[in-house]
Amino acid sequence: QVKLVESGGGLVQPGGSVRLSCVASGTIFNIYNMGWYRQAPGKQRELVASITPVHSAKYGDSVKGRFTIFRDNYAKTVSLQMTNLNPEDTAVYYCNSDPPGQFGPWGQGTQVTVSS
Repeated sequence: QVKLVESGGGLVQPGGSVRLSCVASGTIFNIYNMGWYRQAPGKQRELVASITPVHSAKYGDSVKGRFTIFRDNYAKTVSLQMTNLNPEDTAVYYCNSDPPGQFGPWGQGTQVTVSS
């Protein structure tokens, strides 16, 4: 069964940092570009960062210079290090392939709330 499980979110103060993790299972991992997406209340889900199987990364303009995406093809994980967080980063964060749906269904996501 193809599955994506995100973890690591929580309540963070503005300017703080958090690292999200995603564990993939059920199918081949290292042939897909993988991405981190987020969905804020009332907004569409957006891609914030993605990484190719050979570790080439790209970022959305709003997170460039603050977020870093990693992957471990052996462990089938993709992580997102987020720094200098601001309230606009508050959202549910999900991982999936880029474009989404190639790897499998969406997981439950992990909530990140940036607030003092």
